[in-house]
Amino acid sequence: MSILIKDTLVNDERQDIYIEANRIHTIGKDLAFKADTTLDGTHKAALPSLLNSHTHAAMVLLRGYADDMPLSEWLNHKIWPFETRLTEEDVYWGTRLACLEMIKTGTTFFNDMYWYYHGVARAVEDAGIRAAVSAVFIDLFDETKAAEQIDLNQRLFQETERYSPRITFALGPHAIYTVSTRSLEWARDFADEHRVLIHTHLSETRQEVDDCLNRFGKRPVEYLHDIGLLGPNLVAAHVIWVDDHEIELLHEHQVKVVYNPTSNMKLSAGFFPYRKLIAAQVDVALGTDGGATNNNLDMLEEMKFAALLQKLHDGDPTALNAHEAFRLGTEHASSIFGLEAGTLQEGALADLILVDTRSVQMTPLHELISNLVYSAHGGCVDTTICDGRILMQDGNVEDEEEVLAGARKTVAGLFPR
Repeated sequence: MSILIKDTLVNDERQDIYIEANRIHTIGKDLAFKADTTLDGTHKAALPSLLNSHTHAAMVLLRGYADDMPLSEWLNHKIWPFETRLTEEDVYWGTRLACLEMIKTGTTFFNDMYWYYHGVARAVEDAGIRAAVSAVFIDLFDETKAAEQIDLNQRLFQETERYSPRITFALGPHAIYTVSTRSLEWARDFADEHRVLIHTHLSETRQEVDDCLNRFGKRPVEYLHDIGLLGPNLVAAHVIWVDDHEIELLHEHQVKVVYNPTSNMKLSAGFFPYRKLIAAQVDVALGTDGGATNNNLDMLEEMKFAALLQKLHDGDPTALNAHEAFRLGTEHASSIFGLEAGTLQEGALADLILVDTRSVQMTPLHELISNLVYSAHGGCVDTTICDGRILMQDGNVEDEEEVLAGARKTVAGLFPR
């Protein structure tokens, strides 16, 4: 399979892009390659596709459900009771809906943590995008549940071989307040042995910090340091309530941190210390969190909120500029997840988007990245390509109606009127 994109804006100049198999083969002017598919890039800009570094994809089924609630009340009284009713098929259709939304808004990779691992993995496989998939690991400090979760994750690790390389296995211990020390230590050892990522929530609320101090006599990052969980394979979402010593520990152990501005604001969780983390040379990427706390998966919108929130809090309009915000959702994330993507260059994975530069939000086009971050939204994406395959063209996804119908049927079964 080969694709030739003609006369598109690439790195501020009009060029062609030739894709062969799943790689960008050549970028240049007036390319003469014969391709299976030729796309007209006129009035379009080519960019790397976006990466969502923390989400719970199937929770788009809860979009608009249980809004405007404190996190602990939201989890305990709304979300967890609802999730006991979910089946693998429900999660499949919820994830297909999420993948559809991501394709239509230019995202081709997401880092997921949710129930029914195979429901998520099948959905990603069918949608044609990429994901790091982890099953939620929660034992609630119960040894029997812990043993069940360990057995499950060992089995899922082996069963991931049935899927394409677009899907990678990760461990998903939910948080320090839902997972026992012994289970976290098992996750540490398993991840080290098998070279997989650990995806968790960390220091999201002040309550989490207070509870950790009461339970262990130390703050969350210090606790994870003492049990040996901090490391370059740890992807920690939120990381809001951290002090200077904890930030130094994150740097020392090369922990990867995910900024989730919309979810943080919606849940009034607190302010993400971006400047302190960057000053300490901590790797930071960007995520939307789930569809119940955002309530969409639009990474362009997330970039805007990420930048504006930092400017407002710091009282500095230069804080987290547009180019930095864009990199958080592209090359920074690619580096964290070991993907040869996130930039448009020869040899990179053919994961890219074409943005319609004639759209209202992109007009006038003084500066492409500024427009994308501060003005555009996912609806400005015209074409989405992942792994060398066109998933959306002219705003159309081939199986969109089927996915929407499946998701609506699933919601009707979960919320009978």
